[in-house]
Amino acid sequence: MKITWYGHSSFGVVSQDNVRIVTDPYDPETSGYKPFPDKADIVIKSSSHDDFHDNDHLVPKKSGAHVYDAIDIALSGGCTISHGIKIQSILSMEHLNHPRGHAEQNAMYRFTVDDITVGHMGDMGNDFSEEQMDFFRGVNILFSHAGGFPVIDLEELKRIVCTVQPNLVIPMHFRTLCFKPCNMHFITEFLRLFPEPDIEFACRSSVSIVKEQLPQKTRALILSYL
Repeated sequence: MKITWYGHSSFGVVSQDNVRIVTDPYDPETSGYKPFPDKADIVIKSSSHDDFHDNDHLVPKKSGAHVYDAIDIALSGGCTISHGIKIQSILSMEHLNHPRGHAEQNAMYRFTVDDITVGHMGDMGNDFSEEQMDFFRGVNILFSHAGGFPVIDLEELKRIVCTVQPNLVIPMHFRTLCFKPCNMHFITEFLRLFPEPDIEFACRSSVSIVKEQLPQKTRALILSYL
């Protein structure tokens, strides 16, 4: 598979047979990140009421593309299949003390491409329940919050990573030179969770990954945004 970090919580994941998934699309006008350059077959968003996660209308799409709200998947049995790809979802919530004054429901999700299972934390803001922890067990790659409040704090992230033990943790949803919410961390705070030998900087926005080359011990893989 090929993974591209567009910015914030949005990734492009492309299978060997060229099925493209786009996650949690932002609005370039409000986030500062670039417009989405590639057409998607599948767009998954963690909610339909958050301007930083639900802009499926701004993603160019191939003929026959499908858009999924992960909340709807979670409320309809927790699983769907699109373009031969299994997508699973579980309900979650924004931080209970969200800056907007009220927490909105969202959902986290996972999917399997080229025999590699990817987990996405959506816009989760609170400590994981046992059910949510179990949901992520077995993922090979975790698209992980890294910026702290208003999403999960880094101590909770450490607990999640130690419990789930993904092969790779790819950070998202943190402060950058492009996107600068004042209360969120830069990537430096996330890096403190990992010993230096377990951190790899891709120095680019895209990487190609095959299952046989995944590390046995959990590593952090830092991508540049597009």
